This record gives sequence, structure tokens and C-alpha cells, in this order.
Amino acid sequence: MQAASKNIYTVTDLNRRVASLLEQEFAWVWVEGEISNLASPASGHIYFSLKDSGAQLRCAMFRSRRRELDFEPEHGLQVVVRGKVSLYQPRGDFQLIVDRMEPAGAGLLQKQFEALKNKLAAEGLFDPARKQPIPELPQGITVITSPTGAAIRDVLSVIGRRFPSIPVRLYSVPVQGEAAAPAIAQALARADADPGCDVILLVRGGGSLEDLWAFNEETVARAIADCGAPVVSGVGHETDFTIADFAADLRAATPSAAAEAVTPDQQSWLQTMDWYQSRLQQLMQAHQHHQRQQLGWLSARLQQQHPLARLTRSRTHLEQLGSRLQAASHHILLSKTSQWQRLHSRLLQQSPVRRISQTRHRLQLLWQGLRHSIEQDLQTRQARLARQAGALQALSPLQTLARGYSITTDEAGHAIIDASRLKPGQQLRTRLHRGGFSSQVMAIDKAEKTD
Repeated sequence: MQAASKNIYTVTDLNRRVASLLEQEFAWVWVEGEISNLASPASGHIYFSLKDSGAQLRCAMFRSRRRELDFEPEHGLQVVVRGKVSLYQPRGDFQLIVDRMEPAGAGLLQKQFEALKNKLAAEGLFDPARKQPIPELPQGITVITSPTGAAIRDVLSVIGRRFPSIPVRLYSVPVQGEAAAPAIAQALARADADPGCDVILLVRGGGSLEDLWAFNEETVARAIADCGAPVVSGVGHETDFTIADFAADLRAATPSAAAEAVTPDQQSWLQTMDWYQSRLQQLMQAHQHHQRQQLGWLSARLQQQHPLARLTRSRTHLEQLGSRLQAASHHILLSKTSQWQRLHSRLLQQSPVRRISQTRHRLQLLWQGLRHSIEQDLQTRQARLARQAGALQALSPLQTLARGYSITTDEAGHAIIDASRLKPGQQLRTRLHRGGFSSQVMAIDKAEKTD
């Protein structure tokens, strides 16, 4: 074939035409798949692949659209996206430009589950302080479940094995589908109004998240919270959690576990009753023995209270009191006599005449002692004054001046003891034994220093 007859495209032209055809053919499409290869660079855009069991599709979602999402895309999340099919021309990559994204199937239900859980938790519906204790021995158990499911058979089997005498009432409800949640809420209200209901079991067998969804409805959660009787939930298997589990007073892993949680072990109770019966017999025997002892003591006491015995005891007691009175009278007389003698002696000692004589004698002694002390102190002071006057006279500068010495001072009155500190022309004052004179330094003789 001649080259001129061939329709040859450049790579850029071909990619441009293919991109144009794709955008015209697939304006907007919805695609469901699982997120993989998720990348979120600093630009704020996200790049990922949607995959199913047979293929993958490269996708891009720009920052402006990502901000509108009310959840965070994650690897492995099943989503439904809407976008435009396009071709990234520089590399020739087929891709989907996504402008909307929402969880698909179970992912959407899980999102709704978390939203309702957070809402009710914020209201305090799951607060542990609201939880009611389960009665130790319920007088009546109400079971709310499907009458044809395995859950009711498991519950009845456990109750029949553990404590078959407890009455059980069944409230039949659908446990999945649109009618299930309203029916369960109504059954909870009716069961709570039943005076014979001590505890409510809300149970169902296992299933998918969609199958158990009736127990994630807000109406059911609020109906559980409004119940005055404690509610035990046993929905699904051990790994299944529903909103009803959080709202209930007790969550059991399975329906059988819920039945075990509200029924005591009959054998244990029978053993306990046997122990109480034995203990009661022991207490009754002990009480009878005590009553017999009490009767014997009262009989002996009655004999003691016989009139003749009381009369004899009274006569003996009266004789004892007479003897004690006579002894006490004699003791009091002796005591009063001794006390009178002591008071008479003290009165003689306190006579005014005697006290005046003693006081006069004491004053004379004090006056003599005072005179002697004054005379002795005066002599001591005179002798000391004479000694101090002699010492003062010996140390007086006037005595030194009388022997021919003089005292020379400068203008400030300081004594001159060193000629080297004088200055020519300096005015001096000299004091003699009698009188003194002023002088002026004419010359200074520096003598040798003497010790």
C-alpha cells in the first residue's frame, strides 16, 4: 500500500480523537467497585483504581470534589462513583474523572450504623449509669423473636435445662425486613407493660449486616431505652454488634448466652436451698435449747421471789442495816470529837493577844537587823569612796602639773606628743600648774624616738 493512501495519525492526534469519542459516548457513568492503589498527594487530589473480580479502572478525583465527601476513602472500601470517561492524552491512559462518591452496599449501611451510634451515644442512651441490673431469679421471662427461628429453640432449651420452673412468654415478631423494626418496638412496649415480666430477651440468630439491620434502627434503640424492665440482647453471633446491643442493659454474644445470663443454675440453687434448710434446722434447735435454759432460769427466779423467802431476806437485810447504823453512829461521834479538839487547838493558836505579841517581837528583830545593815553598808561605802578618791588623786593630771610638767595642745585641743607633726607658725596652747600661755612654733627639733 502506498504511504500517500494511508490515513496516518500522530500519537497526539489519535489520543485526542479517542478522548473526544469517549467523552461523547460516555458523558456521565456510574461505576461500582473496590478502592485499591489509593494515593493522596499534597495537592489534595486523590488517585485510585476501582476493581472487581475481572478488571481495574484508573480513577482521579480532584480536590474541589473531594472536599464534598462526608467520609474518608480507604483502601478496600466498596464504593459507587459517578464520573466522566476520559483519556489522559500525554500517556494514553484510560481513566474515569470522578465527581461523586458514596459507599456501596454494606459500606453505606456501616456508615449509617456509625452515624446513629454516635448520635445516640452523644444523647447518653448508652451511658452505663442507665443500665439496670438483671434479677437474680426472675419471676417471668419475655422473649421477643421469630417463632420459627433457631433462636427461640436455643433459648427455651437453655431455660429448660437451667431453671425450667421460670415462666416464659413469647412475643412473635419478624426479625428482618422493613416491618421488623416497628414490630420489635411495639413488642418491647407491650412486654414492658406486662406485670409478669421481670426481664426481656431480644434475640435473633446470625446473618449479614443487611439481615440484622432491623436491630440497628433508631426506633428499636429508643424502645429498649424506654423499657422499665431490664433488656438483654442476644443478636447474631459473637462477632456481631448492633445498636440494640449498646442500648440494652446487657449484651450477650448469642441467644443461648442471653438465656444463660438471665436464668440461674437450678442445681446450684437446690444446693443453696439444702444448705439454708440445714442451717434453719440448726438455728431452730439452738433456739429451742436457749428457750429451755431461759425457762429453767425463770423457774428458779420464781422460787426466789416466793413471799416467805422475800420476807426472810428482808428481815436479814434489816438486821444488817441496824448493825451498820450503830457502827456508823459510833464512828461519826468519834470523828466529830476529834474534829472539835483540832478546831479548839487551832483557835487557841489563832488568839489575837498571842498574835500581837508575836508580831511585836518580830518587828523589834526586824528593826535591829535594819539598823545593823544600814550602819554596815554606810561604813563599806565610806571606805570604798576614800580608796577611789586616793586613786583618782594619784592619777589626776593636776598632780603631774604640780610637779613642774605642762600640757601643750594644738588649736583643736589635741595633745602634742610628737614634734614631727608640728608646722612652723602653728599656734599652740600650754597649760601649767597655775595658769597657761599661748605660743607659736618657730622651729622644730626632731628628736630621736624613745620607747
